[in-house]
Amino acid sequence: MLSNEPITPSQLSLKDLPWLIYWDKEKCQLCGRCVAACPVRAIELGTFRQRIVETPINNKEAHTNLYKIYYGIKQKTDPGHACIGCGLCSKVCPNQAIIPFHNEEPDKLKFHINLGGQPRRRGGRRNVPHTILDRIKFIRISMLTDPALDAGRHEFELRTLLGRVLPPEENLKCYKENGWVPPVREIYPLIIGGMSFGALSPNMWEGLVMGVAYLNEELGMPVRMSTGEGGCPPRLLRSRFLKYIILQIASGYFGWDEIIHAIPEMKEDPCAIEIKYGQGAKPGDGGLLMWYKVNKLIAAIRGVPPGVSLPSPPTHQTKYSIEEAVAKMIQSMYMAWGFRVPVYPKISGTSTALAVLNNLTRNPYAAALAIDGEDGGTGAAYNVSMDHMGHPIASNVRDCYLNLVKLGKQNEIPIIGAGGIGKRGNLAANAAALYMLGASAVQVGKYIMQAAAGCVGSETDRCNICNIGLCPKGITSQDPRIYRRLDPEKVAERVVDVFLTFDTELKKIVAPLGRSTSLPIGMSDALGIDDYHAAERLKIKYVV
Repeated sequence: MLSNEPITPSQLSLKDLPWLIYWDKEKCQLCGRCVAACPVRAIELGTFRQRIVETPINNKEAHTNLYKIYYGIKQKTDPGHACIGCGLCSKVCPNQAIIPFHNEEPDKLKFHINLGGQPRRRGGRRNVPHTILDRIKFIRISMLTDPALDAGRHEFELRTLLGRVLPPEENLKCYKENGWVPPVREIYPLIIGGMSFGALSPNMWEGLVMGVAYLNEELGMPVRMSTGEGGCPPRLLRSRFLKYIILQIASGYFGWDEIIHAIPEMKEDPCAIEIKYGQGAKPGDGGLLMWYKVNKLIAAIRGVPPGVSLPSPPTHQTKYSIEEAVAKMIQSMYMAWGFRVPVYPKISGTSTALAVLNNLTRNPYAAALAIDGEDGGTGAAYNVSMDHMGHPIASNVRDCYLNLVKLGKQNEIPIIGAGGIGKRGNLAANAAALYMLGASAVQVGKYIMQAAAGCVGSETDRCNICNIGLCPKGITSQDPRIYRRLDPEKVAERVVDVFLTFDTELKKIVAPLGRSTSLPIGMSDALGIDDYHAAERLKIKYVV
């Protein structure tokens, strides 16, 4: 008899879900670890009724039906508790009795996840198969020495400059008129991009800072890390490790009261001040730290009540244009630190990047320009922003560098590129391509999360729940029960491994080009690509 219970529009079956859970009854010992560990409560302990038909031996008696009751693991079909494929259940299972697998049926969950009239938000990156950076090849090989031996035989000093580098005559003029010279920092060309203390868990943040400190103090690599918007732990502001940190200020001004009040007690100046106007994954869209992640500590640092959502507006009322930003923000931040710290803006990848750059070239206070391309990841973006907005970082960096060449200022204003670098694991190759297109440094975020902390988010929409604080690995959660899974010391070890590996691979790329002593910034004659239109756009060689 059919049930009279109505079927609601958002009722789904297992066939409609993007991730299905395979459970082996014979291996399972019903310990409950998988149910307890599941971050989205996609599984539960269920009761099953099994019908067993017994056939008599002599075939004279009638068949009998036996019903057996047993317990097992049941997958929920509620859209709010759909499996995200993180695989944590299989990690904690002692007998490997459970594992998620991707459903071959087209994903119908995307039509039902917008419950309450809210657009879908997710962490991760845009779903594109590859980027232009992955198709660029290094085609110029020096025959003066054996390329295979160069990287291991020569001493390399792969460093870059962060800060405005004026010609001697302009430097002297600036000193006579203003009584100061633009501050410059020598840093490593790979920067850990802005991931805020609030977006990341305390354990993840602590691991990153420990790794950066070890790279600087034990290995002599001047690696720098951006805080992202939201301030940073008070003890870091008053420690000697602050000199390895780039403090970011953004449209929400979160955490800046604490930072400004801590200036008199700072033992060291920060490496630089980054003023964020946009992010590549959500250009012009602002940000959102959802209430799930605003615990008492985050609320205290950001100066808000706990348990409220914190939207960062696309622009602040004090920042209407880059001209006003230079006058109001950049100079005021310079004054806050006595003109000792470089200050620069960060913008989204956009066709108007050249307009921003041209305004910066006319002001000696602008220390650099950071551009975040469309493939940048974030835990607070809407799908529509990630999939349909933005500008590729390769062409943006190239346009800006060639514009500086025309102005004769290519060695003055560093360009920092970000957005999808290392997206397919080719971190050193992607970074080297951007250096040769004109970038002085690159920023990475998601790659560090994947390599240093084991983030399981993917382009197939696996996991990608950074925004709601249920990260199964404890990377982006503010719940102590979850983030205690992450060992900060292990994160620090992996951060060091990532930078050492990157350093070796970058040297293996740079050595055969005959540039064993400096970063090959703007060395575009070493680049080629098998796409004619991309080659014309980037002004590099077309090779087939």
